[in-house]
Amino acid sequence: METYISLVSYTGEGVQHMDESPDRLDDARGVVESMGGELTHFFLTMGQYDAVAIMEMPDAETATQAGITISGGGAIRTETLRAFPEDEYRELIAGLP
Repeated sequence: METYISLVSYTGEGVQHMDESPDRLDDARGVVESMGGELTHFFLTMGQYDAVAIMEMPDAETATQAGITISGGGAIRTETLRAFPEDEYRELIAGLP
């Protein structure tokens, strides 16, 4: 499984219906799980982004499909990053020419 970090920003619609946010998070978790992944961490944050979600997904294509599906609800926009845990980072660096 590959690790992905999604930086989440609420849209105007998402802010107007903030009381529905926990249900939307549960729905997002269901989307991720239905695609063979796991939403391992969620954080409400202060600053440029409103939340951060960390997911384990089978591959980039599946992570992209999940992001499009979840964002399609209109309550959030995301910027998703492929994250390399320390062991993968060490392997990448070790393989440099």
